[in-house]
Amino acid sequence: MRAIDQSGEPGRRSERLLTVAPKFRARASGLVIERLLSDDAIVASEQIAGMSDRGLRRLFDRLVELGAVRELSGRPTFRIYGL
Repeated sequence: MRAIDQSGEPGRRSERLLTVAPKFRARASGLVIERLLSDDAIVASEQIAGMSDRGLRRLFDRLVELGAVRELSGRPTFRIYGL
């Protein structure tokens, strides 16, 4: 039963991500959101054109706050984010 309950979660998170996407003004936030929707996960230290390391971390922190993505690794460093 637990797997069935969790099967809809990525769909709900992707809808939430698309809902909150217009709130972000960072230059490459659209690219980050596109990558989150198309890939299984993104490493927070990944080099994304137009986005600094700090900016990317702040974007992910905000997306987690809004419930659009979740942190998958459970570690304080080398964080991995996904739906």
